[in-house]
Amino acid sequence: MSLLSEKDRNYLKNEFKKLDRSVKLIVFTQENECQYCRETRQLSEELAQLSPKIGTEIVTFAPEGEVAKQYGIDKIPAIVLVEDGPQPLDYGIRFYGIPSGYEFGTLVEGIQMVSAVDSGFPSEIKHKVAQIDKPVHMQVFITPTCPYCPQAVHLAHQMAMENPNVRADMVEAIEFPHLSNKYHVMGVPRTVINEKYHLEGAAPGAMVLNKIAEALA
Repeated sequence: MSLLSEKDRNYLKNEFKKLDRSVKLIVFTQENECQYCRETRQLSEELAQLSPKIGTEIVTFAPEGEVAKQYGIDKIPAIVLVEDGPQPLDYGIRFYGIPSGYEFGTLVEGIQMVSAVDSGFPSEIKHKVAQIDKPVHMQVFITPTCPYCPQAVHLAHQMAMENPNVRADMVEAIEFPHLSNKYHVMGVPRTVINEKYHLEGAAPGAMVLNKIAEALA
């Protein structure tokens, strides 16, 4: 049974006609698939059917495996968005857990952003993000029913798009309860920066940049 409705498929086909560069969804799963692994894989494959500019690569997850290490994947289901080509370009954009509900739109936006190789940030924000000169790991905890979460996730992904020092993860809080407990996620969205610093809600770019500066100080 298809996860995408006929209406959604037709809409996305038209949207994906605007894609420029090819995009690949690298999906990490297992043969004995985890909760939502099958749905995450199926969703990615259905998206790939809608445009020749979208491809999928299904990777059997092994924590010590070469591909998992290459992309820093430590849990599943996971999707890595890359610009496809002989040498795929990884912009540090990650989805952990199924991007369903409101977050499905974030996945579509991510595909469009990688294809355009343009974060959509205004030049002032681009300049400030470009000045980040140390590793930044952003984990944005979400739930599929949260209408404010996509804004926080997309902002983090935009920052990763602009600077190779930034890696940005969407983390579905219900699917990874051990991480939700570890980072004291009581509400979403909650953005955790370099393990110890956090922001609540869909904060604007300037506020997120201030928190990154605090984490790197």
